[in-house]
Amino acid sequence: MEVQVFGTKSCAETRKALRFFKERRIRTHFVDLKERPASAGELKRFAQKFGSGALLDREGKRFRERGLHAAHLPEARILPLLEDEPALLATPLLRSGNLLAVGWNEAQWREWTAA
Repeated sequence: MEVQVFGTKSCAETRKALRFFKERRIRTHFVDLKERPASAGELKRFAQKFGSGALLDREGKRFRERGLHAAHLPEARILPLLEDEPALLATPLLRSGNLLAVGWNEAQWREWTAA
């Protein structure tokens, strides 16, 4: 099993996710969103499963800085916005084959490792 983790080095949740899999000796491939943003196809895959609104970090600093907390964002505008500005993504985004997860979800990851 190998898990691809999208996030940033400064994100505590991403670091905890990497540690979770490292402790279980599961290989991870870390993609730092500050160095290489997620591709449109990758974001679309997560959006199809969770909805594009679930990918948006509404509690994040950048969300408030851009004034998006006061704006109504239609679903159609969220994916292009996330492609242009990865700092608005809810992290970590995890993918292992066809399994996907958004944010901290230890229970789901334990199911992945048990299988």
